[in-house]
Amino acid sequence: MIHRLLLALLAVLAVLSTPQFGVAETPSVTFVTRPSIDQINQHYVSNRVPLVPSSLIGLPVGSVEPDGWLRVYLEKQRDGLTGNLGRISAWLQKDDNAWLSKDGKGKWGWEELPYWLKGYGEIAYRLDDPEMIAETKIWIEGALNSQRPNGDFGPDHRMNDGSRDYWANMIMLYCLQSYYEYAHDERVLDLMAKYFHYQGSVADEAMLTGYWQHMRGGDNLYSIYWLYNRTGDKSLLEVAEKMHRNTADWRMNDTLPNWHNVNVAQAFGEPATYYLQTHDPQDLQAAYNNFHEIRRRYGQVPGGMFGGDENCREGFDDPRQCVETCGMVEQMLSDELLTQITGDTFWADNCEDVAFNTYPAAVMPDFRSLRYLTGPNMVISDQQNHHPGIDNGGPFMMMNPFSSRCCQHNHSHGWPYYARNLWAATPDNGVCASMYCESKVNVKVGDGTEVTLSEQTHYPFDEQIQITVNTPKRVTFPLYMRIPAWCNDAQLSINGERINAKLSGAGYAKIDRTWNDGDKVTLRLPMQIRVRNWKQNHDSVSVDFGPLTFSLRIDEQYVKFESTSTAIGDSKWQDGVDTAAWPSWEIHPQSPWNYGLVLNADDPKRSFELLRGEWPADDFPFTLDSVPWSMRVKAKRIPQWTVDRHGLCAELQDSPVSSHQPIETVTLVPMGAARLRISAFPVIGEGERAHKWTAPAIPQPPLYDASASHVHGSDSADAMCDSLEPKRSGDQATERMTWWDHRGSEEWAQYDFAGPREVSEASVYWFDDTGKGECRVPASWKLLYRDSGEWKSVQLMDRSKYGTQQDQFNVVAFKPVTTDALRLVVKLRDGFSGGVLEWKVR
Repeated sequence: MIHRLLLALLAVLAVLSTPQFGVAETPSVTFVTRPSIDQINQHYVSNRVPLVPSSLIGLPVGSVEPDGWLRVYLEKQRDGLTGNLGRISAWLQKDDNAWLSKDGKGKWGWEELPYWLKGYGEIAYRLDDPEMIAETKIWIEGALNSQRPNGDFGPDHRMNDGSRDYWANMIMLYCLQSYYEYAHDERVLDLMAKYFHYQGSVADEAMLTGYWQHMRGGDNLYSIYWLYNRTGDKSLLEVAEKMHRNTADWRMNDTLPNWHNVNVAQAFGEPATYYLQTHDPQDLQAAYNNFHEIRRRYGQVPGGMFGGDENCREGFDDPRQCVETCGMVEQMLSDELLTQITGDTFWADNCEDVAFNTYPAAVMPDFRSLRYLTGPNMVISDQQNHHPGIDNGGPFMMMNPFSSRCCQHNHSHGWPYYARNLWAATPDNGVCASMYCESKVNVKVGDGTEVTLSEQTHYPFDEQIQITVNTPKRVTFPLYMRIPAWCNDAQLSINGERINAKLSGAGYAKIDRTWNDGDKVTLRLPMQIRVRNWKQNHDSVSVDFGPLTFSLRIDEQYVKFESTSTAIGDSKWQDGVDTAAWPSWEIHPQSPWNYGLVLNADDPKRSFELLRGEWPADDFPFTLDSVPWSMRVKAKRIPQWTVDRHGLCAELQDSPVSSHQPIETVTLVPMGAARLRISAFPVIGEGERAHKWTAPAIPQPPLYDASASHVHGSDSADAMCDSLEPKRSGDQATERMTWWDHRGSEEWAQYDFAGPREVSEASVYWFDDTGKGECRVPASWKLLYRDSGEWKSVQLMDRSKYGTQQDQFNVVAFKPVTTDALRLVVKLRDGFSGGVLEWKVR
């Protein structure tokens, strides 16, 4: 009898000890730099031996359901350009499309289709949209049915030397992997196995021969490991070795193999992917080295990216330099994959930096158009040609639905891949909140119990994250929550009880606990104002609040342009599309932007007054009118800081800066909501230490009627006589005239005068981009003058000669002639082109 009473008492105590009866179970909370890899997750596919174990394991498609502002973003993509691109882009039309062709032949068949499908399919699965899923299936079936007897599949795209171009297939492999995780269609594994064995049979000299695929072979490598982890076929590791040795060497031997911004953002982590097989720490370190090197040279700016325009250029590191929208989404994906490989929160921090601060401003709020290029300091967004201030020649700073073939299609995967990487499984059968956003995740944990974790937050606009656990039974598993590097004192509570644990620095709060249905975890990440000094960029400053960087609020005027042609740049519409339904937009500033900040010298962060507004009713906080945070700060205008000759805000100059303008109070808003913005500010100073700002040089009207035998489309013959002297022969900030892409030929440049005049001297500053391009000083040249319609050689004075020196004017003196025109006749070097930066006559 007593024994029965004791058992009953123990049962009652067990019930009373559960959280719902008020007696809290003591959890184990520790701070760890990354999840341990001593165990292997029993529920999800992770790295097989001999690969380095996975620190974080990606969850299958459909596991994560985004909510809040991120779901709104995906819905905007669905209703905007991403969801409709299949109906309007010529590259996605089904007629004569090589991706739907059994033999790989067809007019449309390169990167555009898989670029778009990579994000489109993810959105379809994530929103469970039947129409989008059906459209995705058409293209997936086309790819699956295109496999040929030798194992190759997809469009049979060839390089100039006849070798196979594998680049577009690398993107389609991502699409197939997503589809497999969604549908569990074994045909995907079969296709990939046959394809990789086919690649293994190709001679090294014919593998990854072209520019794009040679730089981006890491994408192919990633997919090989994805398949190996599901099949265990060890012969795939030999194919992986082959892929790595034929990919550009991204292991940072003094420089990067390429400075194209998308290549860098997409491929810099290739050595870390290969590290999974080699276990060589130097391979892993190479990814970190690449990241830091590009930012040391061109990334002394806020927003997580770097000044690449299309290609990084020496001397072009000002915050006004831009990055392609492609580069943004590829950087985010690289960060997400490196977070999985390393477990290092450094990569998740950078992904959030790009996602919150740089990427949102690259698209219109309705996601129906985008910019090819966006920069941290950007005061106009128009259709003008801003080259050579930016690397690209053409209307690439305008919001339009067909900004270029690459970004137009490739932007689609940014947010959906971000959504799927919010959560991850861990090697110890736990789950990790890797990045924060309102969402739900269905995940198997502990003994295999499937639980749902619901995250409520307005992060990054709120510092509190609350997670509710829903489980069908009590289950023991670890929950990891990332602590960003910017957070000094994270605070954790479980079911309302504060946990006494030191949670600071980059890492994770690891909560080991037996969980009950309804348990709640609250993580508070106190957000502080932080002022960053960009020493290498003229001592400019930027201001952060938690993960958000703030920019000057510039009133924006939107000017609508209806597309009247069927092509913009190298992009094309499908026949019959209502182009007026897809307008382009210019954005012009309607308030001053040329401010320097007046900061408290002892404690700069005390200069800012933080203001909190209401959360937007539509859950979309990335516009000037809806953003829930702002700051006020004192500032002075710098009148000499104006738009320069390229139509861009002039480059920064050394701070502190003197200004005699009155002090004003200006408003700052989160950078992601500002489509026009100043994010890196000069600092106002006083006294002898303050520098005087110099107004930018403005080109003068052409002195003469200039012409040439050939002028590259991005250059101008007038540049030879615009009175702007270059700093050096490789000065790419100065307008130039080049004969590119004529090589080794005889060319000419000419001045026609308003009337006959006497001349006796000419000075030529040659363009030479050795180390960057293929223009060189000429092999030889001579000067002719026109006499009664006949061209005659001038007679050089004693000791005068036709010089070809770099970085200086090459002066020739000659016997005075009276003429109405002069002509430079140039013999270009064999295999090279050339050009002129400035040509003076007197």
